Amino acid sequence: MSKINLMDTSTSKTEASSKFSWKQPAIYLLLVLMGAGGTFLGTRFIKANPQLFAGSTAKQTQQFKSLAPLQTETAAVESLPPADVDSNFIVAAVEKVGPAVVRIDASRTVSRSRSDMFEDPIFRRFFGRNQPQPPQQRRVEQGVGSGFALSEDGHIITNAHVIDGADTVEVTLKDGRTFTGKVLGEDPVTDVAVVKIQALNLPAVTIGDSALLQPGEWAIAIGNPLGLDNTVTAGIISATERSSNQVGVPDKRVGFIQTDAAINPGNSGGPLLNAAGEVIGMNTAIISGAQGLGFAIPINSVQEIAQQLISKGKVEHPYLGIEMIALTPEIRKEINAEPSSGIRVETDQGVLISRIAEDAPAAKAGLRAGDVIQKIDNQPITKAETVQQLVRASKLGSPLQVEINRNGKTLKLEVKPGPMPVQPE
Repeated sequence: MSKINLMDTSTSKTEASSKFSWKQPAIYLLLVLMGAGGTFLGTRFIKANPQLFAGSTAKQTQQFKSLAPLQTETAAVESLPPADVDSNFIVAAVEKVGPAVVRIDASRTVSRSRSDMFEDPIFRRFFGRNQPQPPQQRRVEQGVGSGFALSEDGHIITNAHVIDGADTVEVTLKDGRTFTGKVLGEDPVTDVAVVKIQALNLPAVTIGDSALLQPGEWAIAIGNPLGLDNTVTAGIISATERSSNQVGVPDKRVGFIQTDAAINPGNSGGPLLNAAGEVIGMNTAIISGAQGLGFAIPINSVQEIAQQLISKGKVEHPYLGIEMIALTPEIRKEINAEPSSGIRVETDQGVLISRIAEDAPAAKAGLRAGDVIQKIDNQPITKAETVQQLVRASKLGSPLQVEINRNGKTLKLEVKPGPMPVQPE
């Protein structure tokens, strides 16, 4: 058996490497000389034939120019406006409208014939109902809301629910002046009211056009939420034409603006602005427990109602006197399954009349509960909100052509809207 000598092996490798070590510097020198020579020859060739490279060079130069603004921070900084220029549109909008926004303090006296103790069910259980009546009690309830000056001569717009039943209305301007206001009129159907103060040359708001609003636009709210005067919040227009049923106030006849600008108790009656500082709505409602859901009455509707309140002190709303529900296959099946109702629905499309008020215009025209409204003035009807909008846009005494389906038959009736009855207080 042969033996391997480790020392001999390592020695042989050292000798082999020493034989080739002198070749490495020579190779490096050769590469440098070749590179220098290639550069020299290439430069001579380009100078001799510039036309071959003119097009690509210009194109590359143009590409570099297009990227130039992104290559340095200096260019981006230079494009910014000077530090002394106010570029905040919200600040500009608030400065424009803020002086016209007011605080409204309303006080009302509430009378009670029994104390809370006498109304307590445990007290009545042990002592009975025939107890001596305590003297009539009076207490004053106070509420805080917002409003804005519609004109320079002292007409203030606010919500009807802010001043409803108030004995006194105090209006405080942003500059601190306070006036006693007189309620010229209030319309609970649209929740709009007008208060007059004895003042001239008031700062008035600039009115926008709520019919042009689109979801995604900026929205700025100004008011006195929770008594915190001159509070500003901002967001966007989340939606338009929200029905009163969707908002949760079915007794109102308004297509609401929805916004995520923060609105809280006390904001009621304050303005909702666009980015230009124009009033596009009047803040009026929130949904309890929800966040980012505020609602405003479109300023076009507010103006229309306010002018009637100023001139006549009241508003007469066109009225048919019907209660409705959008028809679905499920509702149709449920109605037809009740033989005692005397109603047979033969269609799945339209709006079902569930009830008609006594002596209402609809009753006088011959409409009945169970009729399905399918068209009004040749416009197809699929939602109750559409009927409300068409009636709201109509004129008192001006006939509407209503097409209905009654027990499978198509009938056409003429209905003349009348004034909506005043609700008893």
